[in-house]
Amino acid sequence: MKVGTENSADIEIHYNDHGTGKPVVLIHGYPLDGNSWERQERVLLAEGYRCISYDRRGFGKSSQPTTGYDYDTFAADLKALLDHLALDQDVALVGFSMGTGEVTRYLGTYGSAGVSRAALLGAIPPFLLQTDDNPKGVPGEVFKGIEAAIVADRYAYFDDFFANFYNTDVFSPERIGDAALRASFQVAAGASPYATYACVGSWLTDFRGDLPKIDVPTLVIHGTGDRILPFEATAARLRDEKLIADLEVVEIADGPHNIGWTHPEELNAALLRFLAS
Repeated sequence: MKVGTENSADIEIHYNDHGTGKPVVLIHGYPLDGNSWERQERVLLAEGYRCISYDRRGFGKSSQPTTGYDYDTFAADLKALLDHLALDQDVALVGFSMGTGEVTRYLGTYGSAGVSRAALLGAIPPFLLQTDDNPKGVPGEVFKGIEAAIVADRYAYFDDFFANFYNTDVFSPERIGDAALRASFQVAAGASPYATYACVGSWLTDFRGDLPKIDVPTLVIHGTGDRILPFEATAARLRDEKLIADLEVVEIADGPHNIGWTHPEELNAALLRFLAS
């Protein structure tokens, strides 16, 4: 699906569309792709849902431009997909990690027409960057360090990143095996080097203006042991500061960032219950 151009090349988004029934749009996290939903898609299809997953620009089989790595563009790419597939009724938007930003910015910008509910797994909102009016955020120097590590050796950075993405010191090999870890690394290594770096800046997006505009039932599922997007700085704030009107928060005790892989039984049960409610 074409979403734009860069010089003489089309910018295209790759998507998969499987099953029938109520549509569930799955939006992946950094630095993976749409296939990272395999432990959820299998269950959703078995329950009769239609599953649409796609690769964010710069990742997976989508184009790898050097433009558009901001949440206004990411949300516009999502809207283009929904329009392309004529998904305009009873749609559930389900995002993981960076994908929770697409869900939030989409609803804040385009509204909820056609969208019946939203799920944020490993949430990035409300606002990660520490500022005078956001003292609970993370100091900017942390993100500058991440950018420097990616520039120096992005493959070494991925090794460190995935160790904390899955909390391998705690959950390997029982919940995250060496083969699955290698597979994640291979997907990340195949992503655009430019996108790998440019997406870090998007993590500092301020979603506080979008959150009050979310007017559909919203589920947050988050691991309390998340080292990438710490629970207290993200999901707990959404709940405690009442930043979304109709919100349910499910905590996965000691869960890492990618609970979709390490704790699929708990996550899938909560997601299916929410979608059916």
